[in-house]
Parts: sequence; structure tokens; C-alpha cells
Amino acid sequence: MAVEDDNDPIEDSSAPLIEHLAELRTRIIRSVLAFVVGMVLAFTVAEPILQFLLVPIESTLRDLGDPSPTLQYTSPQEYLFTLFRISMVFGFGLAFPVIAHQMWRFVAPGLYRSEKNAFLPFLIASPVMFLLGASFAQFVVTPLAMRFFLGFVDVSSVFANLMNGSGLPDSASVVVPETSDGIRVTFFGKVNESLDITLKFIIAFGLCFQLPVLLTLMGKAGLVSARGLGEMRKYAVVGILVLAAVVTPPDVITQLILFTVVYGLYEISIQLVKRVEKKRVEELRREGVLGEDEDLYGDTDEAEEPEA
Repeated sequence: MAVEDDNDPIEDSSAPLIEHLAELRTRIIRSVLAFVVGMVLAFTVAEPILQFLLVPIESTLRDLGDPSPTLQYTSPQEYLFTLFRISMVFGFGLAFPVIAHQMWRFVAPGLYRSEKNAFLPFLIASPVMFLLGASFAQFVVTPLAMRFFLGFVDVSSVFANLMNGSGLPDSASVVVPETSDGIRVTFFGKVNESLDITLKFIIAFGLCFQLPVLLTLMGKAGLVSARGLGEMRKYAVVGILVLAAVVTPPDVITQLILFTVVYGLYEISIQLVKRVEKKRVEELRREGVLGEDEDLYGDTDEAEEPEA
């Protein structure tokens, strides 16, 4: 007769697993509810947000000679869906503190006190850096991109033609001078397409500004080192140049701005990782793991080469 093993590890782990899954479900439900509430709140102010996001293209058109910039939509549901997109993006931003709190409450019980103290600052720094990147995109990059895209034509010619009764529709904002065949190519700005450019810049630069947070967190986990990041500088320069060429329009000034900002963030990341490694070395020396003249790379203070 078989004797049941009361200490079966599978049976012992089933209850905790079910409890973790139930807690995860609760956290997800709360996060989704927070996202829905954030969407509703954002939708109530979606139109002012849209006006704010379209300020760069409005300012550019006015600078080019358009006294009353106009954007249009070509389907009945297009404007409503545009407001929904804004509500989703900014609703997630409003709900992020609640979502981050729920994530933290789920993972925190499995962390040691030192790990909690190390992870929590990054959870706070991540949205702050994203906001910095988004602000940089809205106030610096997007206006430059709009000037590049719309700067090839003379906007004032449109209104001269309108005053002369040429019959152009009032929604025309930018007109290329007449060709030899007499065909006039006119720019009709669409709300959703103009918003799409702005949101892409905001998301792209918001993610780029996560670089110091990501690399510093990886440095704390021991996945990267300041020496390794320093040796990868030449590859980082090439990668950032490729990123600048893909993300920004073919405008050298905008690309140089993006390259300077992202490379600056890369150098800041190296310094932050150095600080993390310095604290780790001090702790290991106090514990007796490392000698007084040793570092994490196995070098001694006398063997270290001076930085260039």
C-alpha cells in the first residue's frame, strides 16, 4: 500500500501559487480601472490637450505667413478617434502612479530591503525622465521639424491668391507656386496626421530619456559596467547617429540636437554607473571581500590608468 508523502513540494507550492495569481489578478484589475478612469478624465480635456500639441504646427504656419492656420478631418469619426487617442495616451499618464503602485505592491514582498531601496528610486525617476524627454520633444524638436517640413513653400502666396479671388478653398494653408502646367499643389493639414507626428516625437524622446535610468539600473544589477560602457563609446556614437537619422526628419540641425542630447545622456549614464560601482566597492571592502587597493575589475589603485 502506497504511503502518501505529506511533504510533497508540488502540493505545498500550489496554494502559494494560487494566492500569487489571485493577487496578480487583483493588481491588474485595479490598474485597468485606474487606466479607464484616467482615460475618462483625459477625454474631458482632450480638446485643450489637442490644441496644446498642435501649437508647433500653428506657430510655424503663422511664421510662414498664414494668419489663420486651419486643419481638417475627412471622415465623420476621425476627429472623435483623434480625441480617443489623446485620451488613451494621457489617460495612461494619469493612471501611471496607480499602475506603478500596484506593480510595486506585487513585487515588493519578494525583494530584500536593500533591493527595495535600490529599485524604488528608479520607479520614481522613470516617469520624471519621460516627462523631460516629452517636454524637450514638444518645445524644441517638433517646432524644428515643422519648420523643416513646411519651410519649402511660401505660405503667403495662398492668401494673396485668395484676396485676388482665385477660388482656392479657405482651408488651404500652404501652396506650392504654380508649375509650368498650371497645376497647384496644396497642403490640407489633417488633424490626425499632424497629431501623429507630434506623438511620435514625444514617445521617441520620452523613451530616449530613459537611457540613464535603464543603464544605471543595469549597473546596479551588475549587467553593465562603467568600463564596458566607456569601451563601447564608438559603437554608441554610430548607434545614436542611426537613431537620429531614423527618428528625426532629414534636417541636419534636428539630427545634431538629438545626437547631442542622447550622447550626453549616455555620458551621464557612465558617471552614474561609476557612482554605483564606487558604492559597491566600498561595501565589499567593508565586508573584506576586496582589498583596500582593489576594485571590481580586479585592478589595484596603482595599476589604474588615468582617465583621458
